[in-house]
Amino acid sequence: MSMRKAAPLAALAATALTLSACAASDRDDSGSGGDTGGTFTFGAAGAPEVFDPFYATDGETFRVTRQIFEGLVEVKPGSAELGPGLAESWEPSKDGKDWTFNLREGVKFSDGEVFDGEAVCANFERMADQNEAAQSGPAEYWSTGMGGFGKDALYDSCEVTDAKTVVIKVKSATSKFPAMLSLSSFAMQSPKALEEGKANDVKTQGEGFVYPENSQKPVGTGPYTLEKYDTANKTVTLKRNDAYWGEKAKTDKIVFKIIPDESTRRQELEAGSIDGYDLPNPVDWKGLESSGNKVEIRDPFNILYLGLQPDANAKLKDVRVRQAINYAINRDQLVKSQLPEGATPASQFMPDTVSGYNKDLEPYPYDTAKAKALLKEAGAEGMTLKFAYPSEVTRPYMPNPQKIHEAIRKDLEKAGIKVEVTTKPWNGGYLDNVDAHKYDAFLLGWTGDYDSADNFIGTFFGNAKLNDFSTVTGGYGTELSKELKDADSTVDEAERSAKYEAINKKIAEDYVPGAPISHSPPALVVSKDVEGLVTSPLTAEEFSTVTVGGK
Repeated sequence: MSMRKAAPLAALAATALTLSACAASDRDDSGSGGDTGGTFTFGAAGAPEVFDPFYATDGETFRVTRQIFEGLVEVKPGSAELGPGLAESWEPSKDGKDWTFNLREGVKFSDGEVFDGEAVCANFERMADQNEAAQSGPAEYWSTGMGGFGKDALYDSCEVTDAKTVVIKVKSATSKFPAMLSLSSFAMQSPKALEEGKANDVKTQGEGFVYPENSQKPVGTGPYTLEKYDTANKTVTLKRNDAYWGEKAKTDKIVFKIIPDESTRRQELEAGSIDGYDLPNPVDWKGLESSGNKVEIRDPFNILYLGLQPDANAKLKDVRVRQAINYAINRDQLVKSQLPEGATPASQFMPDTVSGYNKDLEPYPYDTAKAKALLKEAGAEGMTLKFAYPSEVTRPYMPNPQKIHEAIRKDLEKAGIKVEVTTKPWNGGYLDNVDAHKYDAFLLGWTGDYDSADNFIGTFFGNAKLNDFSTVTGGYGTELSKELKDADSTVDEAERSAKYEAINKKIAEDYVPGAPISHSPPALVVSKDVEGLVTSPLTAEEFSTVTVGGK
């Protein structure tokens, strides 16, 4: 799913627990702009799942809905820093449980409904009140971010103080609030549209789900609205929202042209039938620029790792074996040979711009002799490792999974490990097999949703029972889960950061759930005629500032 997706960066976001309030928006809400016309055509790698972002988990859906909807808080363009959205400012109580949001005035949904405190609470009550079908899958971001539903949920209640003020209560202090509200899934939707479209009426059908009318009729407050989803021609067309409260979009329309194959997207860009696409292969960057296109390289806000599953291979229960695998990998060579310029070897499971990163840690050195010695001590000489990689996918942190896998496989074999190679399509069994612990080792990664240690290592290891690393079987899962929960609920920013640094050291040296490999800068390419694009380290671009050929 896209949650696996998905600078020097300005810090903060989730550290807002200790802030008294967010600064007022510097966004221009004069209603100017929007007089240049034209169409921006973007080559999308896949079709949107739905147009209700609450039930989405994939980047291609969010790329579309991000132009239509807005959240209470937003990530500032070009950074991972939290900033105002539909709330101009916010302030927590001393215990970090009650959050008062001061709402922007003069905002309407594209159906003419007023955005106010009642609308905010209607959205939160709708998100918290999901049926069994939605809870079993589609409402995944709420389930993960809010910890579940009912008594298990982090969310407690929403109270309207007046038309422009609401208080959202959570049951315990957490570093991820209010940063999680910047996620596309938690964007504000028209309460009228939600009700008329029976938004929560999700049903199961076979192994999938059937979504209600609202999922095809999105109504937000953003700079664009949905004009048409042409499934026959594989295009999604958005039109400018001329009633938008802020600066109007520069182009009349955005067309997302669905082109699954990356080489075809390149051909269409060079033919002039699209104006840009995401994640060009790094080996093509120079050629694309030579052709006059602009390769916009984002700052890295991700991690590529090799995950280990002791449930699948008992040898991996011994931490010396897990350490040996780390020593066996030549990260420096891998980064130089397989990843784009600007990539760096990783020492831990989060990038260095996130508060809680431990600057004293170094990547495991490449030491085949040390790896062999550890394997011998553990009685694992000549062990076999079923090591998987995904096919039919390119990720921001993993431009060519097969070649990265091949490089690591050769390193492991030099250390005496017999590698059983296996692969599956990304959405054709690979992710399911990782979830089911069917691989001894696997390649995966993560692009941060927002600037928070919890969004990285809390996501990977916070749930002791359900994670991809079999942490309990590894002998440390319960303790690590408690440590992460304690750090996440620490209100003082400096104290919380110190706790995360200590946890990162234990993960790297004592627990060793896998091997952090690298942080890699993903790119996006546009034609020479495109101006005004602001790239995002979160790969979460908004296209309202884009013009094409001066239009």
